[in-house]
Amino acid sequence: MPVTQKLSEVVNEIEGTIRSRFLGRTFWIKAEIADVKKYPDKRWCFLKFIEKSGSMVTTDIKGVLWSNTYSNIENFESATQQTFSSGLEITCNVGVRFHKRYGLTLEVLEIDYAYAIGKLELERKQTIERLIKEKVIIQDADTGQFYSRNNSLELPVVIQRIALITAPDSDGQRDFQKVVRGNKYGYAFAVTEFLTRIQGDEAAGLIAEKLSVIAASAEKFDVVVIVRGGGSDTDFKSFNDADLVKAVAAFPVPVLTGIGHDRNTSITDLVARQNRTPTETATFIIDHNMNFDQEIEALNQRFFRAADNCLDRAKNDLENYRQRVKNLSPASILKKGFAIVMMDDKIITDPGKIGENATTKTILKDEIIYSTVTKKTTNGNGIDL
Repeated sequence: MPVTQKLSEVVNEIEGTIRSRFLGRTFWIKAEIADVKKYPDKRWCFLKFIEKSGSMVTTDIKGVLWSNTYSNIENFESATQQTFSSGLEITCNVGVRFHKRYGLTLEVLEIDYAYAIGKLELERKQTIERLIKEKVIIQDADTGQFYSRNNSLELPVVIQRIALITAPDSDGQRDFQKVVRGNKYGYAFAVTEFLTRIQGDEAAGLIAEKLSVIAASAEKFDVVVIVRGGGSDTDFKSFNDADLVKAVAAFPVPVLTGIGHDRNTSITDLVARQNRTPTETATFIIDHNMNFDQEIEALNQRFFRAADNCLDRAKNDLENYRQRVKNLSPASILKKGFAIVMMDDKIITDPGKIGENATTKTILKDEIIYSTVTKKTTNGNGIDL
């Protein structure tokens, strides 16, 4: 009969070997997580780290976060706006642990949020390249500017009817409505709200659904506005979703975005008209309408200046005509030494009508001379006056 040992003795030896081999050592690993089970009340999380070749899992090992490191999950979800769940690829610092009951595990000590953010940026670039190939967006080779069907649409001359996509009871909703309602010019806007989630794993599909609803009555709106409040870089994941970008790029009504800050530009921003914040988006609309008002006022001033100029010219012309008529009046002509010849109470302009022995009346400035014609001759050379 073979010599046997207690199971605990073998396990203790394994534990001692692993502890002595890995004591004080930690490792940074990059792996996909699976079978994530969180227990927030106890502040525990159990999971698996897996590595794949294609779709086949080639390596897996259990992982754990205990209460002293559970805050890493909360910080990760806060920083990335992603749920810590199966299917994510993360970079984290782990220690090798062996437990007599639970076996070999990797204890998560720290999670690298920057890796998750960097991975999103890589995905963003890859999505842009794919959309350019599919001709959803066009990039100008000289300026680097992106163009789509939507951001090439002309804005209405005046914006009044707004479809607002935003999260309910959010800073973005409040900031936008506060500015449009309280504008100092007294402009009235008809804002129809389409409330939905703006951040998170399902946000892209939910926003696309709202766009579909708006598209069914697109003629009722001048613009569509998508706004959200502040957040971290990974809040933009939904706005880099290819299907949402396609929906915005092809939308028949101009889309205005106010979903980020100075350092952030999502792909949705690129195919729409980007404003950094909800407040800036509202201000853009008000300024657009104010520019129209200023153009109308300038046109109004040009019209009345032109009308005044026409009236002044007409007055001058009338005065010139009045003076010319005055200068050509009989009294003015007589003052210049000319005479008026009349016969039978009619002014004679054709001397051929005056025959010899005819009686004429010659009107001068101060006198009237009555004459009888005794002789007529031709003035061949004229008289130099």
